[in-house]
Amino acid sequence: MSEIYFDNGATTRVFPEVKEIMAEVLDVEYGNPSSMHKKGYEAEQCVNRAKEIIAKSLRVDAKEIYFTSGGTEANNLALIGTAMAHKRRGRHVITTCIEHASVYNPLSYLEEEGFEVTYLPVDERGIVKLDALKEALRPDTFLVSIMCVNNEIGAVEPMEEIGKIVKKYNPDIVFHTDCIQAYGKMKCTPKKWKVDLLSVSGHKIHGPKGIGFLYIREGTRIRPILWGGNQQKGIRSGTENVPGIVGLGKAAAMIYENHAEKVETLCAVKEHFIKRVTEEISDVKDNSGMAPHIASISFPGVRSEVLLHALEERGIYVSAGSACSSNKPEVSGTLRGIGLDKNHYESTLRFSFSVYNSVEEVDECVEALKELLPVLRRFTRR
Repeated sequence: MSEIYFDNGATTRVFPEVKEIMAEVLDVEYGNPSSMHKKGYEAEQCVNRAKEIIAKSLRVDAKEIYFTSGGTEANNLALIGTAMAHKRRGRHVITTCIEHASVYNPLSYLEEEGFEVTYLPVDERGIVKLDALKEALRPDTFLVSIMCVNNEIGAVEPMEEIGKIVKKYNPDIVFHTDCIQAYGKMKCTPKKWKVDLLSVSGHKIHGPKGIGFLYIREGTRIRPILWGGNQQKGIRSGTENVPGIVGLGKAAAMIYENHAEKVETLCAVKEHFIKRVTEEISDVKDNSGMAPHIASISFPGVRSEVLLHALEERGIYVSAGSACSSNKPEVSGTLRGIGLDKNHYESTLRFSFSVYNSVEEVDECVEALKELLPVLRRFTRR
């Protein structure tokens, strides 16, 4: 049975070239970047080259890139580190009702520590309401954190407009964005967006797991949340994961090579999928945003986990929302935020695509859905 992997929003298959360069680093460039001898210098140069590649993709300076263990740590460092650095200036944070758990949970921790968090509403497309943002800003607001691309439905937020609103109100407010689902799928331009902090995870762009980075605009005040050997200017202590960093750098270089063509391929696969599902299957609802790689479809009459496992038996892998939260019983904040009723949010699947996917795989998936849904809906209604 052939395997069809449509869960690239959860993780991606590593590029072969990434595996090769990581193996080379593990075998040859195995020194500690902090060591003063030649092997340490060689490892440090590997780290610096990866920084240059990533900085070029964002059009920023390499010294503004700080490596982390992944997107979750990057978000935690951005939020908690900023709060600790600015707690005497203000205690108010603004975010949205559709953020990832790696933003929600650090903010919940800050609420326990006495900070106040405002959760902005979104419209039916998942786009943050800018008037609500304007109304929420106040003198003690020190941080705004709004994701660029939603991980469940693919809504793309108006980053440039948000940045203008925030900085016009107060240039000293720190603007953070979770770009974990955006980086590699679109051009991310923190300078243009007036973003101070930007989080990315390697395994979403065909890089390895366990590595990510946080862009910190030069001059942005932030405190570390890990203490140790003072690596990375003391912002993120701990011996650098050189193989992971090199793998991330290689993945970043590859994902942005012929980038327009890659995005065009993603869009073609996604659009073909949505067209066939909505035209050929009755009683479905398309919740998909504008991101090129994420399709969100509700199939009323069958629970999402039931349909997910039925597809799995056919060798087709999809998700019922965020992989980080899919095993939890709570209702998705995103699906609730866009106004879905219970019948729809309990029957929603996410199909997320990569450069490895094809329209032929889409056709096979749609045919499986057409066979499975009538049976599962009859069974559920009984």
